[in-house]
Amino acid sequence: MSETVVLLNLGGAVALLLVGLSQIRVGVDRAAGARLRHFLALSTRTGPRALLSGLGVTLALQSSTATALLAASFTERGIMTSRQGQVAMLGANVGTAITAWVVSLHLGWISPLAILVGHAVGRGSGARRIGFGRAIVGVGLVLLSLGLLDAASTPIRDSEALKVLLAMLSSAPVIALAFAAVIALLSASSLAAVMMIASLAAAGQLSQELVIPLVLGANVGGALPAVIATLGAAPSMRRLTLANLAVRGLGAVVALAALPLLDVGALADPIAAHLGFNLALLLVGWPLAEPIARAFEHLLPDVPTPREAPRFLAEEELSTPTVALASATREVLAVGDVIERMLVQILASFRTMDLAPLAEVPALEDRIDRTQQEVKLYVARLLRHELSDRQRRRAIAVVDYVINLEHVGDIAEKGLASMTRKRAEEGLRFSDEGYLELIGLFSMTLDTLKSAQTVFATEDPGLAREMIEGKVEVRRRERQSAERHLARLRAAQSESVDTSSLHLDMLRDLKRITAHLASVAHPIMDEQGLLDESRLRPDARPAPQLGRNAREGA
Repeated sequence: MSETVVLLNLGGAVALLLVGLSQIRVGVDRAAGARLRHFLALSTRTGPRALLSGLGVTLALQSSTATALLAASFTERGIMTSRQGQVAMLGANVGTAITAWVVSLHLGWISPLAILVGHAVGRGSGARRIGFGRAIVGVGLVLLSLGLLDAASTPIRDSEALKVLLAMLSSAPVIALAFAAVIALLSASSLAAVMMIASLAAAGQLSQELVIPLVLGANVGGALPAVIATLGAAPSMRRLTLANLAVRGLGAVVALAALPLLDVGALADPIAAHLGFNLALLLVGWPLAEPIARAFEHLLPDVPTPREAPRFLAEEELSTPTVALASATREVLAVGDVIERMLVQILASFRTMDLAPLAEVPALEDRIDRTQQEVKLYVARLLRHELSDRQRRRAIAVVDYVINLEHVGDIAEKGLASMTRKRAEEGLRFSDEGYLELIGLFSMTLDTLKSAQTVFATEDPGLAREMIEGKVEVRRRERQSAERHLARLRAAQSESVDTSSLHLDMLRDLKRITAHLASVAHPIMDEQGLLDESRLRPDARPAPQLGRNAREGA
């Protein structure tokens, strides 16, 4: 078999592995993405929880890069601290190593069954069932790719070119590390790179001294995709991904320098070396998470947010309704971004009991008020022109959404910010359960805002339906939290007694914000004929009322 064919077979097997991992990630995200995000957001209050959440989410999504991006977005939004994010990433790295160990257990016989079952499950209706079906198919493809990878690497032992390359890398461990890092970066997966290394080792082509530099390089390269993905993001997001790269890179340099002192025979198995390296990073990096977070906060300080957002409303565009509506849409989306900034600042203050983040809230609310007034006047002038029915409906939807955003701003400033300020000034502390419930609803509210922005921009009926369903979930969570809070009051928990009105009022305001945001989906659902004018059941009837004499006689 020619070397070209061998390389094609090897590349195809790796590509199938990446496709399978992508199927798992996309399927799990579709089936339980919101729950995983809330699990990661709520499970990072302590070091062990942060570790387990990072590990668990990575095992579910089969991607430490996805976990890194989630954790980075949560640190930006104030849902978790930089230290918690660092610990979560250490857990995510261990999760990737455990995944490599699991997929190396020669479970190829499960592959056809998983693909068959996943296909059958995915043919059902409902986003969760389709997502789980897709994830199961992904598992089958990953297992199938490992068999193909093993078969494709079999002829490699006779390749003279590969022997020359590996001999060169054996005498230059630094180059070997860089080579493996590039492979991991190009495949966007340290798991794929490690499995390729394991396949070569199984073929007897890797010396014991070469395994460790290659595995170290795969770990360094596996941290690069998240760094690249956040290059244009806020400093608070970049800090986490860069710190993860620095921890892996420094660990790789130390391990490479200590290579003469290591028992390379015990670590000749790439899977064992991969797991051992990440466990060592966890043991060393966990106690240093706080200093690392502070160091990167110093290296990448937050950039002050401009007080004035770009303006998109142009009078000369009113004669072209399509362009004017697009400009008004951009302006309203900018208002949504200001709302997000406001909620993030309130959440940061709520978490830390620091009043400083609240200082910006009144100015943000003033901007929202001014902008919504200007948008309403702009659309009113646009309505004087000749518009199609669809353009007129869109114009009304623009005004409705910006009014709802203004209401959200009012609730955030006068309700949530005021209560957060009161909590900090009086030193009030929630029970652990109550605190986590409120943080969870804060997280869901921020997710709802992002969904509302997307629905408003795209007018997608499927996303609109998901948003209405999400509103029901928020209402259920709010009701559960209120019931649990009352149960804690009955048990006379001192923290719950002291913060009772704050807890219930914050639940109410978060639910009100969600209702205002979800209203963006109503016109879209109504246009599709999927929204009832009334939520009353058709057979709903009030209970019969007794007359006054009858009541008095009773």
